Amino acid sequence: MLANIFEKPLENIFSEFEDNVEYEFVGEGDVKYHKGFSTDKSFGDKSIHLTMTSNPSHLEAVDPVVEGKCRARQDACGDEGKQRVLPVLIHGDAAFAGQGMVAETFNLSQLEGYCTGGTLHLVVNNQIGFTTTPRDARSTRYATDVARMLAVPIFHVHGEDPEAAVRMVELALDYRREFGRDVVLEIICFRRHGHNEGDEPYFTQPLMYEEIKDRPPVHEIYAGRLVEEGVLPAEEIAEMAERIEARLEEAAESGRREVDTGFQGKWHGIVREFSPAEADTAVEQSVLRRLAEELIAVPEGFQVHPKIDKVLKKRRESVLTGDGIDWGTAEALAFASLLGEGIPVRLSGQDSRRGTFSQRHSTLFDTRTGEPYVPFSAVTAEGARFQVYDSDLAEASVLGFEYGYSLETPYGLVIWEAQFGDFANGAQVIIDQFVVSSMSKWDRVCGLTMFLPHGYEGQGSEHSSARIERYLQSCANDNIQVVNPSLPAQFFHLLRRQIQQSFRRPLIVFTPKSLLRHPLCISPVEEFAAGGFREILPAEDDPDQVRSVLLCSGKIYFELLQKKREDERGDVALIRIEQLYPLRRDLLEEALEPFDKAQNFAWVQEEPRNMGAWSFIRPFLAEILGREVRYVGRDNAAAPAVGSHRMHKEEQKKIIEEAFALAED
Repeated sequence: MLANIFEKPLENIFSEFEDNVEYEFVGEGDVKYHKGFSTDKSFGDKSIHLTMTSNPSHLEAVDPVVEGKCRARQDACGDEGKQRVLPVLIHGDAAFAGQGMVAETFNLSQLEGYCTGGTLHLVVNNQIGFTTTPRDARSTRYATDVARMLAVPIFHVHGEDPEAAVRMVELALDYRREFGRDVVLEIICFRRHGHNEGDEPYFTQPLMYEEIKDRPPVHEIYAGRLVEEGVLPAEEIAEMAERIEARLEEAAESGRREVDTGFQGKWHGIVREFSPAEADTAVEQSVLRRLAEELIAVPEGFQVHPKIDKVLKKRRESVLTGDGIDWGTAEALAFASLLGEGIPVRLSGQDSRRGTFSQRHSTLFDTRTGEPYVPFSAVTAEGARFQVYDSDLAEASVLGFEYGYSLETPYGLVIWEAQFGDFANGAQVIIDQFVVSSMSKWDRVCGLTMFLPHGYEGQGSEHSSARIERYLQSCANDNIQVVNPSLPAQFFHLLRRQIQQSFRRPLIVFTPKSLLRHPLCISPVEEFAAGGFREILPAEDDPDQVRSVLLCSGKIYFELLQKKREDERGDVALIRIEQLYPLRRDLLEEALEPFDKAQNFAWVQEEPRNMGAWSFIRPFLAEILGREVRYVGRDNAAAPAVGSHRMHKEEQKKIIEEAFALAED
């Protein structure tokens, strides 16, 4: 594929096999047959751009990534995009039948937010899934039966008849062009040398490979047909084979050729290196007030639900008075201000239009007609676009899609939102194979943002923890940003920072649930109009009075703050770590320095001891302070949270009391 279709220099391919090529970027890379490649091929006075997406071993995980990249390119092309950009997925028969990602990707194909005008699926049926035979790999007669869920055409063609395969591809593309739906072409063939061309297939399929060993290769069968039909003489075919052999030998001996793989085209201007430099994210109060007014305006005669109307008016009022801006309002202002500056915003996930916790209402529906209206359309500048979609009930494929979309959208804010942070568990393969390793494995930076609702409110294991520890375990070499913001203004600046930074990295945001309406979780308008995102929020207590310093992140801060105020505990200082990674050690040292005489230092968290940020943050704190800090939180646990609301409250109360008891020791 790389040599014949993408025309990747043969010299480079041989050099990679010899393992004598240093990677052109600082990172781990991956095996040669997983790496993507792009090229422009000319056909007379026309050309076509070809892109092969980096594809890890995790079978079919790349499918939605390809679809997301394709949709982004189609959106950039406008109305004719679905005809100008074609997604092609090449599958193995065992993976096509066995991997659930295939069905998920098919299900996306006709949905408004994810359709790409039809995908060409090429299923290479080589009769073997490593060592597993078809009878052990599927319960259906055909490997392609999963595609019948969409009632799309499925063509079966003999792999030893290249001309028939070409005719079927032409027919498939004609169908796709006419009806805008997926098409499947199954190529019936076999794998001559087993799974990896070096395997011994006789161990598990002796009868089939006894027949295969005497079967001529496809190119010899086709050459014999050309000679028999008088198309080409045998001598000319032999000369062609000699020229190809000579070219291969020449390439193997000559060494690698230079190929420009740097940031090109739409990525021009994005730097590769991570930098903690502050971005200009403040927005003037006059602009914020104007946006607040425009976001509640609806078309004449449009009937807004009374409860939503009340919420929208309250948002406007909070901005106009400048006091008490909550989380939902901060998010709306962040989106609106970016759109007004010409920055496109795309948000998708389960219930993203309304928001799982009824906090967003980005799309309004007329209570009489059911017609939708998106208020952000009123503030969007030319060249920008606001897209918000309620996804199907799938995590892996949708997150993969949005990751792919972000790869093609360097100057847009692309967000995937989990209904609850825990649900990202279902997308772990995308997170591991693409999101956290995009730079080091694939040399592809991206600015994908993930919203993961997190916080312990007694709702059980599946609705509490977004598994902070999993993301922190994957942090290295400034590969991602892991942030747990505690204030609306912080969230506002964070979203704007994601676009205003000179570089791109995935942003993992642990968003709140109960804090969405918490009376203390508000910000004055002045904090939106000045400053920027602060990675560390220091304490403002009198150092001479402080005996205990409690460090924390996220929702637990407000419970500690309430206790501190109720008991008038001036001897306890609270420091919030808003950005867990990359950890701003310099700012953390600066926040701790005034309290060098304090007797106790503790990390306080809601999560069990073996979860949350404790294991990650512990060595940093010990190194900075020169001693071990104490842990305050739940004990080690197998599940993230208890299912009993009563037990949850008792545990939470114990955490807060233990934290404040330190100053009394």
